[in-house]
Amino acid sequence: MTRQQAQGGSDTPATPAIVAEGLTKRFGELTAVDGLSLSVYPGEIFGLVGPDGAGKSTTLRMLATIMDPDGGIARIAGFDIKTEAAAVKDHLAYMSQRFGLYQDLTVAENIDFYADLYGMGRKGRRERVGELLDFSHMRPFIHRQAGKLSGGMKQKLQLVCALIHTPQVLLLDEPTNGVDPVSRRDFWRILHRLRAERVAILVSTAYLDEAERCDRVGLIDHGRLLATGTPDEIKRLMTGRIFAIRSARARQLVDPLRREPVVKSVNLFGAAVHVVTAGDATSEENIHDILAGKSLEYEEVREIQPSLEDIFVSLLGSGDTTGAADQDRPVPSQPLGTNGEIAVEVAHLTRRFGSFTAVDDIGFQVRRGEIFGFLGPNGAGKSTTIRMLCGLLGPTSGRGTVGGFDIMTRAEDIKRHIGYMSQKFSLYEDLTVTENINFYGGIYGLAGSRLADRREWALTMAGLTEHRTSPTAILSGGWKQRLALACAILHEPPIIFLDEPTSGVDPLSRRKFWDLIYSMADRGITVFVTTHYMEEAEYCDRIALIYGGRMIAAGSPLELKTEVMQDKIIDLRCPEPQTLIEPLKELPEIRDAALFGAGLHLVAADAELGMAAVRRLFADRGIAAAMETVMPSMEDVFISLIEAVDRQQGEESGKVQP
Repeated sequence: MTRQQAQGGSDTPATPAIVAEGLTKRFGELTAVDGLSLSVYPGEIFGLVGPDGAGKSTTLRMLATIMDPDGGIARIAGFDIKTEAAAVKDHLAYMSQRFGLYQDLTVAENIDFYADLYGMGRKGRRERVGELLDFSHMRPFIHRQAGKLSGGMKQKLQLVCALIHTPQVLLLDEPTNGVDPVSRRDFWRILHRLRAERVAILVSTAYLDEAERCDRVGLIDHGRLLATGTPDEIKRLMTGRIFAIRSARARQLVDPLRREPVVKSVNLFGAAVHVVTAGDATSEENIHDILAGKSLEYEEVREIQPSLEDIFVSLLGSGDTTGAADQDRPVPSQPLGTNGEIAVEVAHLTRRFGSFTAVDDIGFQVRRGEIFGFLGPNGAGKSTTIRMLCGLLGPTSGRGTVGGFDIMTRAEDIKRHIGYMSQKFSLYEDLTVTENINFYGGIYGLAGSRLADRREWALTMAGLTEHRTSPTAILSGGWKQRLALACAILHEPPIIFLDEPTSGVDPLSRRKFWDLIYSMADRGITVFVTTHYMEEAEYCDRIALIYGGRMIAAGSPLELKTEVMQDKIIDLRCPEPQTLIEPLKELPEIRDAALFGAGLHLVAADAELGMAAVRRLFADRGIAAAMETVMPSMEDVFISLIEAVDRQQGEESGKVQP
């Protein structure tokens, strides 16, 4: 976005709502933010992206006047953050990573509390609250306690509380961590409405597809801005070319391709491998020759345009020397139970809490050595299911086995023979890295030389050999994540449950984490994982989708995209896509429209009719656009199947009405 655009097309340059010049913050010998300078204009969304520990949260805390800078200056809405902090707070809303909600208060009571905190008078409050409840879709939950809301609802409620006094500047610190795709779309719809109301928004995010939706992006590492510009400008920093290789044996392509001199990096995306080559001279023919020379099976090779995540990994990934898991460690010699190749089996599993049914008659099987993805929106029943399978919660009815042990009668046996990594990393922050490993080793009955061997393995796997005496509290999110995984599998369990293990972790850490998961699966370990990050669903061998406590679909990612999903997806690239969502939704031929990366994904029963309707609309408005029918992403599948259930339930409820 140019300054003129930020001013709504005026030729007069806009005055920035956020200005930072040489902003610096030190913690002892660590420089967390190092001479950072940026500007954000009214009506602009600026995305701050970078690896864990890069300085994103520290930057936002300084701008919010929560933390004093050690150097540099910053102004919010024209007011100095050091000398005019009270005035800054009057023009600012700040949403931190940790919910600032009172769990035992209702939605309405939380909103009233923040209105009082901001000194908002009673006059006009009711209208403002009603407006915020309507545009956040929170009105039906106004009398529900905050502690009983899903993660996505809590995020929206916190945003409502922050906006009660209509700020000029909004600071958001990774606001959609742990939030399902449906809620994320709602959240960004709200942000774009605020953008239209000329609010200046600075948002840090671990989701690079969200950064594609920002007007400008700043890439930060070690407290310094490496690059700033529009998403398209940032993408031009990419050197080399990217090729997508589709293969039924995609996982087997990774290691051979990584050994090729022309290849800079290789990353697995479900049934496809993305290869970044070292030079622009590389062609599709070169890739075909490499694959043929190594006798690797594949179906298709095509060049693709880089995403912001590709840029992120390309610029920040080359210097990482994190240790890898011990690839040569043998498969556990004593597979659990007596079910042969079946590691987890569930039939008619149900769990009720009073009158509320959290898990409703679900069933599935997971094979040994399989990566099984368990997807669903916030509150769908994923974590409740995992707790039952791990022997932490008894089912109300139904049956199930984990490694051959009955979940109703042999819960203690299950606990001793599985690994479990919860949403909140189960680490003791006041203990050092080594002390956490020793603690979990003791729980699992490891001692002496056996514990010493496993401790060294864990430190190497987590990349923390040089930080063994560091307090866990100072570790970045990615390091904590790998340490938590190491502790969970210290005793070499043949089955591991991972409950949203990469929530809030940067793309580089996320990719390395999945390399570890692949190595475990290749050694026969069964991995059961829940996630809200839809790209990760592509990494799973099979997926089950749960909604409202019920299983609504299951299959491989490709099966869900090509066989289960009936809708067609149109990828649309056009200027200012967020302004066209509502007009496109009004077209009878278009079932849904939503931001997807830097463009839109349109859902239609008939792609040709849908594209024809869009062309007519754009011709009338004089809008230039590019469209094509594409294979659905897992996010498209996720939302389409959930909305299909909602439509069916709506039709059924309409039939029974008098």
